[in-house]
Amino acid sequence: MIRLMTAKDSAHVQHIARVTWYETYNGLIPEDIQKKFIDRSYSNAMMLKRMEKSTVLIAECEGMPIGFANFTKKDEDGDSELTAMYILPSHQSIGYGEKLLKHALSMLSGAQQFFVYVDGRNSNGRAFYEKHGFELLDVFEEYFEGHLVETAQYVYYIHNTVCI
Repeated sequence: MIRLMTAKDSAHVQHIARVTWYETYNGLIPEDIQKKFIDRSYSNAMMLKRMEKSTVLIAECEGMPIGFANFTKKDEDGDSELTAMYILPSHQSIGYGEKLLKHALSMLSGAQQFFVYVDGRNSNGRAFYEKHGFELLDVFEEYFEGHLVETAQYVYYIHNTVCI
């Protein structure tokens, strides 16, 4: 089941982010940098801000949160950004990511483009977005918490059906 996040989900989202980040970036991004980022970006205060300023969807399995997607509201140009999508490793590759993505897209009425930025070495993440119709726009180097990373920028062009 996919649903909107509530304040009661904060601890689950924090856990999912921490576990998934470690599994995905182990050996790519130093653990101390991962911890610093997760502690700051998923603090209780930031969780409340995420719910207020953006949309957070929860994926559940048997009533337990096992994943989430966080995306911005459509801006004046018709753009939105998927800022985070994480599924517990034990529940990956069985359709939860696709369900979250489809649900997010269904909520972006009038949006034109949906952007996502992925670590360039995250081959599973990149393959997921490419499989689901995202197009690679750019690959560039940048500093993440003082650590040099490669970032891949993708876009999904939203085709809204017009009824006449």
